[in-house]
Amino acid sequence: MNFKNARILASVTLVGSIAAAMLPAVSSAATPTVSDKTFNTSFSTMKYLKSVVAKGSGMIAVILPDTVSSTRYTEFDAPYLKMAFKTAGLTTKQYVVQNAQGNPQTQYTDAQADIAKGAKVLVLDPLDSTTGAIIEAYAKARGVKVIDYDRLTLGGARSYYVSFNNVTVGSLIGQGLVSCVSAWGVANPTVYVMKGAPTDNNATLFAQGYNAVLAKQSSYKLIPEGTGTWTPSVALTDFQGAYTANPAINAVLTPNDENAAPIIAYLQSKGLSPKKIPFTGQDATLTGFQNIISGYQCGTVYKPIWLEAQAAAALAIYLRAGIKVPAGLANGTATDSSATIASLKKVPSVLLTPTWVTAASVEKTVIKDKVISAKALCTSQSPTVAGSTQPSFAADCKTYGIK
Repeated sequence: MNFKNARILASVTLVGSIAAAMLPAVSSAATPTVSDKTFNTSFSTMKYLKSVVAKGSGMIAVILPDTVSSTRYTEFDAPYLKMAFKTAGLTTKQYVVQNAQGNPQTQYTDAQADIAKGAKVLVLDPLDSTTGAIIEAYAKARGVKVIDYDRLTLGGARSYYVSFNNVTVGSLIGQGLVSCVSAWGVANPTVYVMKGAPTDNNATLFAQGYNAVLAKQSSYKLIPEGTGTWTPSVALTDFQGAYTANPAINAVLTPNDENAAPIIAYLQSKGLSPKKIPFTGQDATLTGFQNIISGYQCGTVYKPIWLEAQAAAALAIYLRAGIKVPAGLANGTATDSSATIASLKKVPSVLLTPTWVTAASVEKTVIKDKVISAKALCTSQSPTVAGSTQPSFAADCKTYGIK
């Protein structure tokens, strides 16, 4: 089996409009709608799928990619997916949520084992498109439906795709950096531009978004990273090499919070003061927000994983039951530029909307949605910065009205 990683370019286009998808009323209340507009942080919408669950059989298997590229997979995706399935009425024998731990062979082996145990639907977040396409071909040959989760498998054979508009994610990162460079008064911006792993189609789409923003900044000097990575330790090594060669670097476009965190800590060990070198991020992690409120990161792209998880779970439940997916749930299409079969080029999709969150908007976004708690964020700890004492995160929270 060939698992050689390949860099593949793709574009995702959001088309269509949100239509109402109506299910039979379960009470005297108004008939509920199951779509990206009605899922909520209490997961209450999922209970309306119990009748659909009752009509299906077999198992739903989720295979997440790793625990290195983002802590989101353990902090958010896995528990949210389990909650969505449970609330919809599936028993623990009817679903499983796994993690391939960064190993393509493990991801493939997990898929084989799940299908052997009776899985009717796979929800797959592929480590790379080569691995994903192999798994999807194996599943298709056995009559098993696949939903691409978060990352599109280029050249794959999935039925649906659930993610965010990832070019928009990149645009928000780029716009966030530009805004921060101005707000922090960074003179003669020399920007180190990082990127995610080349095997991740999302990283390509993110780069399309932020590169388009940066290309318009004629006063910026851009220093691009080499290959790109989702491994934080590698991101730090890449930065250290670039910083040694280009000590004028005074802004860093980082594509996620995890890559930004070790670099910020490294510069803090050298005495970096707040609001001197802006960083960006995504995934809305706790560490990311502590860097944001303390003045070391401009902001982060918040992708409501609770929304993505429920959309994927709902799709899987419909596919498991062999029932047509409501038009209001699949709200767009994604383009698979590597598809060799015409019918697979346009992928029915749920494409969700991301949000750029700064210190000023933490309270009304992630705190409100209970993605992170004020208690976890606003601790008595402070950033460790050589040669200076910084305010505690609790003090920073007070500054920004986070409670």
